[in-house]
Amino acid sequence: MVASPVCPAVATKSSINKTLWRHRSVLTWGPASMFDILVYLFENYLPEACPEPDVLARKLSAVGFEEDAIHDALDWLAGLQEHDADAHEVAHNTTTRPAIRVYVDEEQSQLSTECRGFLTFLEQAGALPLALRELVIDRAMATTDESINLSRLKVIVLMVMWRHQHSLDTLLLEELLAADEDDEGEDRLCH
Repeated sequence: MVASPVCPAVATKSSINKTLWRHRSVLTWGPASMFDILVYLFENYLPEACPEPDVLARKLSAVGFEEDAIHDALDWLAGLQEHDADAHEVAHNTTTRPAIRVYVDEEQSQLSTECRGFLTFLEQAGALPLALRELVIDRAMATTDESINLSRLKVIVLMVMWRHQHSLDTLLLEELLAADEDDEGEDRLCH
């Protein structure tokens, strides 16, 4: 596959797909979750080639995902799509001003210190523009989880960048796909 100037991840997708799908159940111990569906979409669709919600729901159901997870994922994606125009324009604007993000109490309770630190790392490394950072936080707050762990935040970052076709450096992609240690101390891939 030829590398895309918009999304270098396309060039490495085939090698990553095996790892992602083989470990897709890592995000949940039970049935597939909304996050599993998001990873599946990243693996199988380009942002501009993703089917309409009704068609996508049927395809996801045919693959074996449960209705509740499909509904959650489609709602989450609809929220992501609401911000498309503004975030896409700002995300590709190379001028940035230094800024410090102050998290409100609700964000602090849902995003751990580790998650907030990871977002700061991405921002300071120049990998996550301010507009996309805000969209990542918005989408993290839109999940039904009481608290987002780092593995799930990485999936959210990956999906926001995927949706807005923000270029993904190979090292950043590896970081987003890297194994993390979960709360029980077990190594788990984030997908």
